[in-house]
Amino acid sequence: MTFLTEPEPPRGVALDVLPGIRRVVARNPSVMTYHGTNTYLIEGDDGLTVIDPGPDDAVHVADVLRAAGKTPIARLVLTHAHADHHGATKAMRQATGAPAWGYLTSGSPSGFTADETLDDGGEVAGLKAVFTPGHAPDHLCFAYEAPGTGRLLFSGDHVMSWSSSIVDPPHGNMRAYYNSLELLLPRPEGLYLPAHGPVDPNPLPSVEELLTHRKMREAAILGQLKAGPASIRDIATTLYAKTDLNLKVAAERNVLAHLLKLEAEGFVKEQADSKARHEAAAEDGEAADLDSGGDINAIRMAYWKKHEQDALRIFSKAD
Repeated sequence: MTFLTEPEPPRGVALDVLPGIRRVVARNPSVMTYHGTNTYLIEGDDGLTVIDPGPDDAVHVADVLRAAGKTPIARLVLTHAHADHHGATKAMRQATGAPAWGYLTSGSPSGFTADETLDDGGEVAGLKAVFTPGHAPDHLCFAYEAPGTGRLLFSGDHVMSWSSSIVDPPHGNMRAYYNSLELLLPRPEGLYLPAHGPVDPNPLPSVEELLTHRKMREAAILGQLKAGPASIRDIATTLYAKTDLNLKVAAERNVLAHLLKLEAEGFVKEQADSKARHEAAAEDGEAADLDSGGDINAIRMAYWKKHEQDALRIFSKAD
């Protein structure tokens, strides 16, 4: 696939994106977040709208507040409730009194909830919500008419210029992701401002390429299963050349998401003994989640344990 790159941006300052729109790039660079989360500041009649407050990092919060200066922050708007997007919300609420807007129901395992909710087509401060589940069950893009620029889309993690998105079950859903990509194709926005990486000035070919890429992955998975049953880990090792541990895990989660989509469509099935092990482990995992009390470290440990169990699940072509 063709992706865009940019030099590492300056830290601690607001960077001009378009007239009336700036971004502060959070200090959370990684193989999953590129240079960091883009926190956008949009000028409005009643103050600033902040899209994606960013990670739970006091330095980043201070960076955003300094960028706002004497202009009040009127509201916080979330594309979705993953930690690198909503983590700073609590501190920014406390510092500014601004309410947080997000989808009707949260997709966060940490229990984050918005103060004000939006459904597909809902509007706040000139931003029109476009419900795009797949990467996350609560994912919203936001259509916006920028003065002097025209129609653009704050595309969150759904479509990014620097990389494809992970689709991580059970909250990530590959079938929904396909549908949400197809939803964008007839839309008029000619500029995407993603939650990570640079602006995409020609986004629709990127959307088409993402769809084609996913369909090719799906065909490759089915091709591999023609040779016989295989585990998620074996399939991912064959299809993805990843050496970084986090990228290996992301590849395995994407393979699982593809397989669950194909299973729902009747093309593949999970082996009976694998399914029995998975169901037993899932029951244990639900009990562990209840016992965690929302503790983030316990949630992370439960996630890694569940992933290791999922990676060994075995699928075959359907009869």
